[in-house]
Amino acid sequence: MRIAVNTRLLLKDKLEGIGWFTYETLIRITRNHPEHQFFFIFDRPYHNSFIFSNNITPLVVPPPARHPFLWYYWFEFKIPKTLKAINADVLVSPDGYISLKSDTPQVAVIHDINFYHAPQGLPFFTSHYMNYFSPRFAQKAKRVVTVSQFSRTDIANNFNINPNKIDVAYNGASDSYKPLSESEIQRVRESISEGKPYFLFVGAFNPRKNVARLIEAYDIFRKRTGSAINLLLVGEPMFKTNDIDKAYKNCNHKNDIKFLGRKGLDELTKITGAAHAVIYPSTFEGFGIPLLEAMKCGIPIAASNVTAIPEVTGNSAIYFDPYSVDEIANAMQRVAYDTELRETLSANALNRQQQFSWDNTAQVLYSSIEKCF
Repeated sequence: MRIAVNTRLLLKDKLEGIGWFTYETLIRITRNHPEHQFFFIFDRPYHNSFIFSNNITPLVVPPPARHPFLWYYWFEFKIPKTLKAINADVLVSPDGYISLKSDTPQVAVIHDINFYHAPQGLPFFTSHYMNYFSPRFAQKAKRVVTVSQFSRTDIANNFNINPNKIDVAYNGASDSYKPLSESEIQRVRESISEGKPYFLFVGAFNPRKNVARLIEAYDIFRKRTGSAINLLLVGEPMFKTNDIDKAYKNCNHKNDIKFLGRKGLDELTKITGAAHAVIYPSTFEGFGIPLLEAMKCGIPIAASNVTAIPEVTGNSAIYFDPYSVDEIANAMQRVAYDTELRETLSANALNRQQQFSWDNTAQVLYSSIEKCF
C-alpha cells in the first residue's frame, strides 16, 4: 500500500496532544509495517527526527497551513494534487481535516468536537471553518477514528454518522512518566517551587481548559487552609485568555502561582512526577493526555466530572463540577490533605494506567487504515 499521511502537526519541540498522537502512532505503524510505503506530507520544512524508517518518503507541500483560509487551500487544492501525483491508496489525517475534493479513501482522526458545543471559545474564522467542514469531513471519510467512547457517541449523534464507522483508539502516554523517589521529588521541588509541594495543571491555555476558575479556586483554597502548596501551570496561551489574566491579577496568592510555559518531555516527566496532585478543571475533553501522564506517575488527581474525563481516570480521581469554583477548591482541599484518599488514588492510578498504551492506539489506527480496502 501507498499510505499518505497529513503530518503538518509534527513540529520539533512543539508537539501538542494531536502532535503526540501523530508521532506515537506513526513511529510504530511505519516501523511495524515495512511492507508499505508511507508518504509524510508536511506543510513546511520538517525535522529529520520525524522520518522514522526507510519506508517513509517526506514531501513538503507549501504553503504553511495555519489559518482557516490556508487550511481550505491546502486540503482542497494542494492535497488532491499530491495524492494523485504519488498514486496514494489512502490518506490518513491525524488532525481530522481531509480533502472533500479527493476520491482517495481517507481516514479522519477526530479527537473531539468541542468546537461544535462551544463555538464561542474559538476565534471566529476557526470556529466557522471547523463547524462547517468537520461534519462533512466525518461523512466523507471512509473511516473515522476517535480517542474515547464519549467522543464516538458525540460524533455519531451530532454529525449523523453511523457509529459502526467510528473506531476508538484511546491515547497513550510516554513510558518516561513513572513514579519518582522521595529524594527525586524533593530535588524537583527545590528547583521549581522553593521546595514546596504544588498542584499541577498541564495544557494549552484556552477557554475550555478553565484556567481562570482554577486560579480563583486556588485563592479560595489558600484562604481556607493557610497552606503553602503552590500552583504550577505548564502550557502556553492559545487564544482568548483575558479571563486568565484577570483572575491572576485579582488573586491574593499570585506569588505562589508559577507559569512555567511549554516544557519538553524530560522536564515534564519530572514536574509531573513531583506534583502533590494534578488538578484538571477542563470543561471539555475527548481524552486528556495529561491525566494519563499523571496516572503513570501515581499522582492523585482532582478533575472535572464531564465529557471523557471520568472515562479516562475512573477511580484514579475525585471529581468536581468545573463550573463551580467552590467545588474545585473543596476538591483541592481533599486531595491535598486526606492521606488515605491520596494513597487510594495513587494505587488506583498505577493500576488503571496499564489499560492505555500507544501500542494499542497504533494497532487500532492501523486496523482502521486496513478497513479502507
